[in-house]
Amino acid sequence: MVQLEKLDGDRAWFGSGSRIIITTRDQHLLNIFKVDSKYEVMTLDDNEALELFSLYAFEEKEPLRDYVDLSKQVTKYAQGLPLALIVLGSDLKCQNIHQWKSALDKYKNIPHQNIQRVLQISYDSLEDSEKDMFLDIAFFFKGEPLADVMEIFESCHFFPVHGIQKLIDKCLITVNDCDDKYVWMHDLLQDMGKEIVREKSSKDPSKRSRLWFHEDVRQVLEEDYMGPNQIEGIIVDLPEGDEEISLHPEAFRHMKELRVFINRNARFSCAPNYLYDKLRVLDWYNYSLSYLPQNFQGKNLIVFRMRHSLIKKFGDGFKPKNLTIMAFKSCSHLIEIPDLSSTSNLKELTIESCHRLVKVHDSVGSLEKLSDLSFGKCSKLRMLPRSLKLRSLRKLSLRNCSSLCDLPEIECKIKSLRRLVLYGSAVEVLPLSIGNLVGLEELYLSYCQNLMCLPIASIQLKHLSKHGIGGCTNIVKKMREDGQSCDLPNDSTTMEEEISNSSNGSTALQLSNLQISCSHSESNFFPLYSFFTMFNSSTSLRSLYLAGLEIVSLPTSIKGFVTLAHLNLSHCKKLEEILQLPPNIRRVDVEGCKSLERFGEVSKILEFNGSHIRSLGIIGLTGCDKMHVNIWSDKVQNPLLWKGLYDYDATLFPKTHIPDWFSYVHEFLKDNEMVKGPNDHIRPREKEEWVIDIEGPHCLEEISGIVLYVVIFLFFNDTMRCKRICRAAKITSNGSNDVCRIQDGVQLVNIDWYKKGNRTGYHVWVGYSNLQSFDLKVLDNLRVQFYPKSHLYAGMVPFYESYRAKVVYKNERRANKKKRRDEANVAKTPDQQKFN
Repeated sequence: MVQLEKLDGDRAWFGSGSRIIITTRDQHLLNIFKVDSKYEVMTLDDNEALELFSLYAFEEKEPLRDYVDLSKQVTKYAQGLPLALIVLGSDLKCQNIHQWKSALDKYKNIPHQNIQRVLQISYDSLEDSEKDMFLDIAFFFKGEPLADVMEIFESCHFFPVHGIQKLIDKCLITVNDCDDKYVWMHDLLQDMGKEIVREKSSKDPSKRSRLWFHEDVRQVLEEDYMGPNQIEGIIVDLPEGDEEISLHPEAFRHMKELRVFINRNARFSCAPNYLYDKLRVLDWYNYSLSYLPQNFQGKNLIVFRMRHSLIKKFGDGFKPKNLTIMAFKSCSHLIEIPDLSSTSNLKELTIESCHRLVKVHDSVGSLEKLSDLSFGKCSKLRMLPRSLKLRSLRKLSLRNCSSLCDLPEIECKIKSLRRLVLYGSAVEVLPLSIGNLVGLEELYLSYCQNLMCLPIASIQLKHLSKHGIGGCTNIVKKMREDGQSCDLPNDSTTMEEEISNSSNGSTALQLSNLQISCSHSESNFFPLYSFFTMFNSSTSLRSLYLAGLEIVSLPTSIKGFVTLAHLNLSHCKKLEEILQLPPNIRRVDVEGCKSLERFGEVSKILEFNGSHIRSLGIIGLTGCDKMHVNIWSDKVQNPLLWKGLYDYDATLFPKTHIPDWFSYVHEFLKDNEMVKGPNDHIRPREKEEWVIDIEGPHCLEEISGIVLYVVIFLFFNDTMRCKRICRAAKITSNGSNDVCRIQDGVQLVNIDWYKKGNRTGYHVWVGYSNLQSFDLKVLDNLRVQFYPKSHLYAGMVPFYESYRAKVVYKNERRANKKKRRDEANVAKTPDQQKFN
């Protein structure tokens, strides 16, 4: 501040045209002096980092051949920080490989002094409470939700509202800009914090404030240190193969200042017999007793987690009035959630895979601040609180609670609830009071196989954006027994009339109002007609999950779902055709639909038809056997099999290495040139783009557009999700300065399992442009540049890649005739051409 006041106190001190550049570690100073603009200096990417390091270590832009792997380890350690790259490069210069390896081992435990000294400048300017928050984040809370960290620091009287912002201004921590904010810091700043604590007592770890190194942790917990120590926090993270700690019975009795204890993976020979009430965080993996220490009241506890532990009860004296987060995972002896009326500040209660849990105390239903209540995979849970009065509840999950038959009554309007998950539960009836969930955005009922009926009229769906009801087989059975409709109108106008007549134009429709005779076969039965009629163009439904239902044909009324972006019809094994899709759909999943053979949108895409839905990005076709036969059969006009296209093909494996059961690949490759990679191994992608030149001239008045596609066949041995194989493409002409860009395309995806765990698949990306970006009526040669994804998937082994382009003419017959004439003309001598 003093420097800025004396050097830049008034802009009038400087002449017209002057530019003042301020470099600082403190963003707050820039706000005080109202600078015109800010620029945050970013860390270097991997290539830049390696070049900078090499300039100092080898006086070359690239590392020496024998030092390449070690140099990459250094740049990974430096995380793009120029200071560290320069210091380490200078320090390792002229050292042999053994000295490099030794130095790297040292840096992982003790930072280089010159790096530590510079980074610590910002830390030294902090106040004591701010230093404590920085060190706690470095040791325990990096990557944790900001809201949870703030709660913990508030209980420690660190004044985090002011202090956290100070750490951000000093560039010591960062907080992401998403709705769910998390706290982060650079790895070298984290190491700097750990080194500050270690230097306080390099020989005796019991005199340090925080412990993290596994050897120091073991020493303190296994030995008997007489008298109080200074330890405020411990995190136990043992290396693989070193799993047990022989806990000294009195180890925790001397830790009167202990605020944080986190055990990530260690087994203890016994449980502690004493814990002090200064604890704010108790996160214990594999706790070995069924109860907590008798003296422990937990009155200052904020976070309480147990994983894979024997905990059964907390003890009568356990009254954690400040507790905000309680979580138990795979605690096999936990039978009941006890009276929690004293934990009035509880915000999150998560119970997962506690297979003996039977009952939840009624007090849980009256916790005013509870926002997240989850009981996942608690297979014996039968009794929830009799009523829910949780005005702050945002998420209620009962996923795979296979013994839970009844839901509690909802006694008040819960406007805050956004997500209700009953997936796989044994619930038979939804209570009428579910209508009090007026703010519901996500409702998941899939595979509730005992669910008999739905109180549709009581559910206000105006905010619902995601809904799943696939696999609810008893709803189908119940509707059959009641003689309700299975004859579906396939016209959107009929659907709208049905809404108007049955529910006075509202977005809800009672099942009892549907009295239409069933004339279709059982396999044609579609049990969700009432759901289709519940929605109109004003709803906000974005995701619909209908997996596993007995559908033969998707009603064309689905096109009325104008906001729908994701439609999941996977494993609808009787589904034969999809004639229409919503106009703004982005993704369709039909995996496992073995009977599907007519899919209008796929036909449009493969026929290079520009009328297909442009928003559609991915169609998942895994296990759609009949669709694959149609797509790769030479009996249809499949453009992927057309000859004479402008293309660039690269077969990375010899054809003999492609399994026989990958039959459609052999069909595709039989007339394509086979290009072996070196030594029959996979050839790495050598460049960031693939280029295809299309000779001209091209008259735009005769062209409908241009279609681009990428085909990749692959083996893979790891989990693979559907992602784009092509980032974008662009089209240019050497006779124009205009550029036509294709950012969006549609991708067909197939992934199949075969014997012995082998998996194969193909990805087809199709992009289309009408070339309207070009101003000229006649273009010279066209150049198409594809920009594929560089690292597609972990475990993926592509053996064939094809990049193709086709100019689509308004009159294909005339265009082909002209092309043949031009080719014949090229073969003639100059005199023959002149005569012609």
